[in-house]
Amino acid sequence: MKAMEIIFILLIALAFDLAFSEPPNSWHPVAWLGKLISLDVKWAPRRGRLRQLIYGIGMVLVTLGLIVAPVYFLLVYLKEMHSVVYVIAAGFLLKFSFSLRGLRQAVGEVKGCLAQDNLAQACVSLRSLVSRDTSDLNQNQLASAAVESAAENTCDSFIAPLFYFLLFGVPGAIAYRIVNTFDAMVGYHGEWEYLGKFAARLDDVVNFVPARVTGLLIVLAAWICKKNVSQAWRIMLRDHKKTQSPNAGWTMSAIAGALGVQLEKAGHYNLGDNHCSLSLDTIDASLQMIMVAAVIWSLLSILAEVIYFVAT
Repeated sequence: MKAMEIIFILLIALAFDLAFSEPPNSWHPVAWLGKLISLDVKWAPRRGRLRQLIYGIGMVLVTLGLIVAPVYFLLVYLKEMHSVVYVIAAGFLLKFSFSLRGLRQAVGEVKGCLAQDNLAQACVSLRSLVSRDTSDLNQNQLASAAVESAAENTCDSFIAPLFYFLLFGVPGAIAYRIVNTFDAMVGYHGEWEYLGKFAARLDDVVNFVPARVTGLLIVLAAWICKKNVSQAWRIMLRDHKKTQSPNAGWTMSAIAGALGVQLEKAGHYNLGDNHCSLSLDTIDASLQMIMVAAVIWSLLSILAEVIYFVAT
């Protein structure tokens, strides 16, 4: 793709995301993907680690081929037909690989429930952000999970899709979204440990660079938002290895340090130092920081393409 095409596609996708709420699940491509994955899982072998592992590899690769290939050829056809139609369609498709507005709304819903002391509804709202069981979390743990999710999902829901868009175009961003959705649905330990092992490891690989970039962006956002930059950097380097995921710790520990709080997943990790108590203001501050990080990344992406356009 030409540099200016990339810029216009990105701007159109960002405009769609900022201007419109997410469509209902009946019309949302990611919801359709979730139903397809559920169907894949329904047909999966119930026994045998090797059988589950092989099936898990196959279902990821086949699903990638079934979705990414048609998107690629559709965009090739549209580009040959009319460049303006191609750019608009590409921007529209790219939008469904990320959801910055949706992330902000999801975290805001948890905060709103906590503000009303409605812990039961906060637990329900949090399920759109995390895959773990939220039913027995207390108020402090819910606030912690909201901040953790804001940080981690900044990578999954925004930085990483645009990273792969810049490298491989719209098909690359969509391929990332497929891998990440597989990991969210089956890439964790439990009944489907071996079925989801390939998806989980592949997600670790594709998020390796974006997670670290996001951690650095959160540190930079801490400086812009007048939070504790030195603590953000120090805690990120100290605590990023504490999470089971090789990637999630970078973003979560950076935001914990910036806000001077301790983020906890009971029985798994404690990130940061408990200098300040978790509160609704903490969630607000985390939302401010992830939005600033997203703006920085958007501007850097556009700047990189402008430099490339000028240089070539």
